[in-house]
Amino acid sequence: MEKKEFGSMWLGIVRNSNELQRRHIAGLKALEFGWGGISKVCRMTGMSHHTVIRGIREIKKEKPVPKDRVRKVGGGRKKIVEKTPKIKSDIDNILRENTAGDPMKFLIWTNKSLYNISKELQKLDHTISRYTVRRELIKEGYTLQSNKKSKELGSSPKRDSQFKYINYQIEKFANRKQPVISTDTKKKELVGKFKNSGRKWMKKGQAEEVNIYDFETLSEGKAIPYGIYEILRNNGFVNVGISSDTAEFAVNSISRWWKNIGKKYYPHAKDLLICSDCGGSNGNRNRLWKYCLRKFAKKNNLKVTVCHYPPGTSKWNKIEHKMFSFISMNWKGKPLTSYEIIINLIQGTRTNKGLMIKAKLDKRKYKKGKKVIEDDIKKIKLKEHQINPEWNYTILNN
Repeated sequence: MEKKEFGSMWLGIVRNSNELQRRHIAGLKALEFGWGGISKVCRMTGMSHHTVIRGIREIKKEKPVPKDRVRKVGGGRKKIVEKTPKIKSDIDNILRENTAGDPMKFLIWTNKSLYNISKELQKLDHTISRYTVRRELIKEGYTLQSNKKSKELGSSPKRDSQFKYINYQIEKFANRKQPVISTDTKKKELVGKFKNSGRKWMKKGQAEEVNIYDFETLSEGKAIPYGIYEILRNNGFVNVGISSDTAEFAVNSISRWWKNIGKKYYPHAKDLLICSDCGGSNGNRNRLWKYCLRKFAKKNNLKVTVCHYPPGTSKWNKIEHKMFSFISMNWKGKPLTSYEIIINLIQGTRTNKGLMIKAKLDKRKYKKGKKVIEDDIKKIKLKEHQINPEWNYTILNN
């Protein structure tokens, strides 16, 4: 190794040292160079001559190196909050004006961003960055929070009694080995090259191109998945309609499930329990829903009991988080370009707990606004339950 190269190796050591070590190495080198050594070291390292002189003084005084520290106690730049105590009260005032939540709780939060808070402080002649604001917010117990869905409509005691009653009915049917299903309509989908929420792994630069606009006129049609989830067997069936989500379509979907699956597994069933939402095609006030259920019950010699979830509580319907959520995950990021793809993606949905789903395409045309005359309503043998009769009823099969 050449002497010149060996002599410059100390510069590499300086770059990888802390400030105390750099100062001392620079001081030693300056003493080694002799006259003019301080200026030479300053040119080579970029250090100021004050730093090099300080290093020489510390070496000559042989001051002990502090343990676990680089600077002496009290060294370093003071924090802005310590130098300007008023800044803390100004931060508190800004946050107090814009704080949401219960002040008696341990967690409080602000609806202003770090950037906006720092801007407000700068208007008060404080030189402060958003990073310092963040540090102070954390110190004072603030956290970033999003909205939390917890408020629901209706009377809580009535909702609670309905949930308890639904659980009671499910246990009752399970003990008698009678079928229990949860039903609902999934979000309508346009069939064609349209963006589908979610992402999937693909080769870089090979993302599937879809239409910019989600106009129905650009589609090949619409898919209306009506689902039936068997609570006791963890199995599902989806009837994919192509026209409208009506009560007739909903009951026909249940009828197709019974014909293709239910009848096979429950050959001796006399009763059927349906848990559904309070609105839509299977709503508790939908007369056509009850009329079509009466025809289904009579045709299949079944007593049909319906328990509706209270308004605003559809997320508690089993089918939402036991079946529909997994279908959405299975087809995320995949354009639903044809009915065949939709059916295959639904049937291809699996879970670790053994969920199996069958799907069929329903090509019937269902008319909206179909009315039921009073004479037909009178034919329905409907028995309301004592608990929440507007949500719980049984349709007899005679």
